[in-house]
Amino acid sequence: MGISKDKVVSLTYELRIDKSDGKVIESLANDAPLTFLFGSGSLLPKFEDNIAGLEVGDEFSFTLVSEDAYGEVNENAVINLPIGTFEINGKVDYEMIKPGNNVPMQDGNGNRLNGIIKEVSTDSVKMDFNHPLAGNDLFFSGKITGIREATNEEKMHGHMHQSGGCNGCSGCGENEGNCC
Repeated sequence: MGISKDKVVSLTYELRIDKSDGKVIESLANDAPLTFLFGSGSLLPKFEDNIAGLEVGDEFSFTLVSEDAYGEVNENAVINLPIGTFEINGKVDYEMIKPGNNVPMQDGNGNRLNGIIKEVSTDSVKMDFNHPLAGNDLFFSGKITGIREATNEEKMHGHMHQSGGCNGCSGCGENEGNCC
């Protein structure tokens, strides 16, 4: 059975920056593979393109250029926010706004996003809202460890389920007791 839309796929991989001998960013082994519903939009589209049709036991290695991964660094995504944005009960939380910290935020439309603190001054905080891997080519190598048909419920929810309910669900309505 090859990888195609609506298959639940498990795989191991090693992710490196730029090329096969670049810095290792992430590594998933057999004891904790990545498992996902293929074609649901949960992974980078070009990643899925590169593994489509593979079967259990097949190995892969490919590079995604930055444009096909997390894009180029966007200077407009680096902004200065007033220090008051980080007040909790009238006091600035300086432990939270240390340079290098990743801070969850919300935009004016209620969308969640993460920003990395770059600089802190007396009146502002410079944050970078680019994906941490933006501007980098990514090299993946790994092996397909499992493929199965998705259940009708998984197809309907758009993600795979662990035993006992939803995985990554924010409340599937009719199955509240089985969702996370």
